[in-house]
Amino acid sequence: MDRKRIVVTGLGVASCFGNDVDVFYQKLLEGTSAVGPIDRFPCDDYPTRFAASIPNFDDEELIERKLRRRIDIYMAYAIVAGKKSLTHGKISKEDLEAFDKARCGVLIGSGMGGMQVYLDNIQKMFDHGHKKLSPFFIPYTLTNMGGALLAMDLGFMGPNYCISAACATGNYAIVSAANHIRAGEADLMLCGGVEAPINIAGLGGFSSCRALSTRNEDPQGASRPWDRDRDGFVMGEGAGVILLESLEHAKKRGAPIYAEYLGGGYSCDAHHITELRPDGEGVALCMRNAIKDARINPEDINYINAHATSTPQGDMAELAAIRKFFPDISKVTMNATKSMIGHLLGGAGGAEAVVCVKAIMDGLIHPTINQDNPEIEGKYDIPTKAVERKVTGALSNSFGFGGHNSAIVFAPFNG
Repeated sequence: MDRKRIVVTGLGVASCFGNDVDVFYQKLLEGTSAVGPIDRFPCDDYPTRFAASIPNFDDEELIERKLRRRIDIYMAYAIVAGKKSLTHGKISKEDLEAFDKARCGVLIGSGMGGMQVYLDNIQKMFDHGHKKLSPFFIPYTLTNMGGALLAMDLGFMGPNYCISAACATGNYAIVSAANHIRAGEADLMLCGGVEAPINIAGLGGFSSCRALSTRNEDPQGASRPWDRDRDGFVMGEGAGVILLESLEHAKKRGAPIYAEYLGGGYSCDAHHITELRPDGEGVALCMRNAIKDARINPEDINYINAHATSTPQGDMAELAAIRKFFPDISKVTMNATKSMIGHLLGGAGGAEAVVCVKAIMDGLIHPTINQDNPEIEGKYDIPTKAVERKVTGALSNSFGFGGHNSAIVFAPFNG
């Protein structure tokens, strides 16, 4: 059966390397680590004292000043990345006014929402009582409010809600946004993920889970997917947002077409609250569903942006699934974006979708750094320096606490 084709016409980030998507990708190609000591709050007594933070975040005056002072920083990341995606998609104010706003939507997910607003107000309540709580306490804590505020700013009245699936959130949002376009419910969707977890609760909570690396003497070497000496993930923050359009809508407005979205899939491990199934069955099912939805064969994929968080168990479980599904893994180039920008949690899928599209556009795949003592060798193509590749099909994996798995597939656009 014929179905609507969906294309990627814009990319936006709010990242540790800034808000320019080309600069962001160039830093990745150079193998630059954004990880460093945390300086925004005292953390000397924490077992982990570093992260991949966004230093001196610049909203580029894309957010109204009064609103910017009130909102949680995760909302600022979502709004900026969303607007940068529109700019990258060559959408002017005049174009926006001409769009059918009822057919334009926003699906930008977050795993944890407005953590800093929550922390600040809870402290006020403990110190001074409930009367000192901000009237914005509840709205600006919610996971859906980043996308909601962006839609209010743009006037987009189409599908708008938040999927919160832990670290698989961004991919879930992208697949769902694409399905709204396929169903004829929207012409254009801004979609992806966002997170701002680098605060006392985020650092303390993940430290209590013993999920974080404690390599405090070498922060830039701490995120080391597939390396034998990995000891946990590194927290990151930010947003990745892509602009999806039906091919008809994109052509009608003369949009730049950077890649084609082919499909996506979900699954559940049904195994453990924080760990992947060791046999990789849930992840394999997720990839199988994505490739089936994309209507291609596994052999058509030659690039995988792996979830690869740098945890001892998780990295190997994902590889077990990949080995089951791809007949000749030596022909597939894999990398781990998290080795440089840390784990953006709910924002990871959005940022890594941007990476996949840039790999297709530029014909360059970024390295995985910190491969000093790799646990996997030989048959896997995991470059430690940027390499030229003509990407025929890109698959991006994201998995979250609770066993949530999602994968998405992009390819070059062939008119």
